[in-house]
Amino acid sequence: MPPEATLSIGELAASAGTTVKTVRFYSDRGLLPEAPRSGGGHRRYGPGAAARLRTIRALRSLGVSVPEIGRVLDRADGGDGADGPVEGDGGDVLAAVVARRLDDLGTELAALRWREAALRALRDGAPERLAERLELIGAVSVPPSTSALAHYWRRVLPVRLSTRLRRSVTDAAVPQPPADPTPDQVLAFARLHALATAATDHCLVSHRPVTAVHPDLLYDGLHEAHRLVEAALRTGRDPGPGEALDCYVAAHARAADTRDSPAFRRVLTVRLAAADHPVMARYWQLAGELTPGPTLGGADAWLREALTASTTAA
Repeated sequence: MPPEATLSIGELAASAGTTVKTVRFYSDRGLLPEAPRSGGGHRRYGPGAAARLRTIRALRSLGVSVPEIGRVLDRADGGDGADGPVEGDGGDVLAAVVARRLDDLGTELAALRWREAALRALRDGAPERLAERLELIGAVSVPPSTSALAHYWRRVLPVRLSTRLRRSVTDAAVPQPPADPTPDQVLAFARLHALATAATDHCLVSHRPVTAVHPDLLYDGLHEAHRLVEAALRTGRDPGPGEALDCYVAAHARAADTRDSPAFRRVLTVRLAAADHPVMARYWQLAGELTPGPTLGGADAWLREALTASTTAA
């Protein structure tokens, strides 16, 4: 390539509106292939280098890493290190890089929204509670993870419950952190995380649901009963008799190898009341602050109230 067809490092920097230092940085990392040097040993670049440099700078402005930019350009070059912008197969690699960057950015934005709400919770709280709130919030990763809550439920659920139902119950019982939380929701999640962690660490998970001979029969039936009662919860209907309650009692009866009867309902009412535990009650209270719709705990409480009312009336 004749010298007059190439650009000096200063000319290349000026054509792209950047500095000689920036051009040298990308050259040293192999992103800007050089033409044969001048007789004085100065760097020279081909005519496509300006477009290539603009591509590099555009990707860097979007937060794409230098190694990923290198992979995009290598694929576009076909591995021959030619000058020029991204073309051909490089476009496919670029699309994948952009998709990954969007995913990363979503995570970063979620973390920023969580931090903002957490800082507001600290700022707006009573000064004497600042240290307590800071300790609670500081124990939660950013963005927040639900692994401690899932571990809590793995300890709470019956040992012989099938993997399918264990996963299904855990998915339904573990509230997801809001994408754009309020300060109160940050505190609710932090308190829920602390509750689950303490209950697991100190073996306070003795509050398992009523022991069942056939746990899968129980939890399959409970799932159906909770689904039936969702409409009542959404409309604010008071607990009472109906299909949902019958399904709920039948699930407990099948799991205990017996049948639904007035006598069984009286026994079940007493057993469920004895199984109440303040840790679980607190769990569902906090989960309700994070869940837009009815929780499993809310559905179960509605059904137990309906059961108590039915046995009292009888």
